Amino acid sequence: MMNSNVSICILDYGSGNVASVRNTFESLGFSAVVSNLTEDMKKSTHLVLPGVGAFGASMKSIEANIPLDSMQNEILKGKPFLGICVGMQVLATKGLENGEHAGLDLLPGTVVRFSALSVPVPHVGWNDLSLHSNNPLFFGLDEESDFYFVHAYHMVPDQSDLILATTNYEVNFVSAVCKDNVFGVQFHPEKSQKSGRRLLTNFAGLH
Repeated sequence: MMNSNVSICILDYGSGNVASVRNTFESLGFSAVVSNLTEDMKKSTHLVLPGVGAFGASMKSIEANIPLDSMQNEILKGKPFLGICVGMQVLATKGLENGEHAGLDLLPGTVVRFSALSVPVPHVGWNDLSLHSNNPLFFGLDEESDFYFVHAYHMVPDQSDLILATTNYEVNFVSAVCKDNVFGVQFHPEKSQKSGRRLLTNFAGLH
């Protein structure tokens, strides 16, 4: 049964995993549309920016395909916004993948590469979280909850109070962030089975 009070607008800049995100929301009973149209953003109750790929190339595609003024207007209204994987990374001030590139600067910080690790990079596979907050995004989840990661870069926020969770991959890195109504997760909830479905349900319940 569809929840008529929630309408998810999934922004698409060609990163490739938007259909999976939409399908997961719909399987949970939420209306979801893949659209960059201003009118669809306005009609929605929640915004999601999925992403895979490199920071700089993603930012170019975002600027070319998504009306950022419209997106930011909806965020300023208090509409819950979720960035996933590279969609989280581009929320930062800048990214250092293949040179320095400006991000959306919604969450002050820098995206850097894993360095000097004895473990493989990219970080690919299941890992758990160390929760730094009792934020409602993680309601019903605990530190035994596993999520699926695929990334070689990670965000270093300027402020520790932006950090919702960290994950250990030889070093501790930030795996979830929040500033007011803007959330970011480095993992892929749409690929994270039960834990991911719970997190997306929690996000859809934010208002």
